Amino acid sequence: MIPDIVTAVVVGLLTIAIVLAVAGVVRARTAGDAVVAGDLFFFAFIGFVAVFGLIFSIEAVIDVILVATVLGFLSVLSLARLLQGGQR
Repeated sequence: MIPDIVTAVVVGLLTIAIVLAVAGVVRARTAGDAVVAGDLFFFAFIGFVAVFGLIFSIEAVIDVILVATVLGFLSVLSLARLLQGGQR
């Protein structure tokens, strides 16, 4: 279904994104920097789930991805509000 070279390139790029995200969390100077890097790590992991779901033709992956992305988005909003001290 998906050519092998495309899969290899996508997995390679997602791996680079995860490595950079982990480095960003480790080197973060502020809590906001760590949150952004953690968000990158989360969505790169969701990308891995999507790619492997396509490779193995698992139909339930789309539902898992939709729920996880909504939860990830809401968690970033909550952390942003927490970092601002609860102000809007």
